Amino acid sequence: MKMNLKSRRTGFTLVEIMIVVAIIALLAAIAVPGFLRARKRSQASRIINDLRLIDSAVDQYAIETSKKSGDLVAVVDWTNYLKKDTNLYTTGADILGNSYGPQTVDMLPQVPATSKAALSDVTDATFWSPYN
Repeated sequence: MKMNLKSRRTGFTLVEIMIVVAIIALLAAIAVPGFLRARKRSQASRIINDLRLIDSAVDQYAIETSKKSGDLVAVVDWTNYLKKDTNLYTTGADILGNSYGPQTVDMLPQVPATSKAALSDVTDATFWSPYN
């Protein structure tokens, strides 16, 4: 008995593979800018949150050390009132590496100018309010 086995080739053609790659590239080209924008927006939100923490830390420092309105508070002093082992505690800088610098009692901390400029394409003046 003679068996005739047909060898059958299965797989994708080069054209089919190229179409799939083109579709994936198109989807990536659409999605990547959105992801980058979302990342920058989250960095801006992190800076706003850091400014709130700094304001609270400066107030706590001023109360405990009897500082008056207008007194300067060094970075080392206000960082001691933050959660230990955080980036803000260890560096006194924002997520982009720009220092917040010394703060003044009873004045809101300000957004570092370089950070504000770097994130200006995803934020406006109202986003930074009241820290601008």
